[in-house]
Amino acid sequence: MRLSRDDILKAADNEPEEVDVPEWGGTVLVRGMTGRERDAFEVSLMQPGRGGRKVMDPANVRAKLVARCVVDDDGGRLFTDADVAELGGKSASAVDRVYAVAARLSGMGADDQEELTRDFALADGAGSSSTSPAASARPRKGS
Repeated sequence: MRLSRDDILKAADNEPEEVDVPEWGGTVLVRGMTGRERDAFEVSLMQPGRGGRKVMDPANVRAKLVARCVVDDDGGRLFTDADVAELGGKSASAVDRVYAVAARLSGMGADDQEELTRDFALADGAGSSSTSPAASARPRKGS
């Protein structure tokens, strides 16, 4: 059946899913992001880089997604963006379990998730290919 504009716009296509989180003592309700929310999420991960370029900074990405996707019974966000740092300090196992469901419900496949974490070393400066002064100052073997 070919869908009409109205069929698409009226479709209930973002139903939440209950996720058991024993580390937190119960369950949470998780829903996927809308297209607009996902775009805003991805933009929120971009940080100023060298030369005015934007680079992806995936630091605390799991907590950021969980904060956007855990909802109350009325579909309102349970967490605000201000809660992300504290949420990132919770059990990695619990956060990852909720993150996996939130990512799946938001249409984020393995390639999307890999892209979010691929450049982590570059975003935090650890992946620079230039030789740092500290590394240059170390004596070489046999010197």
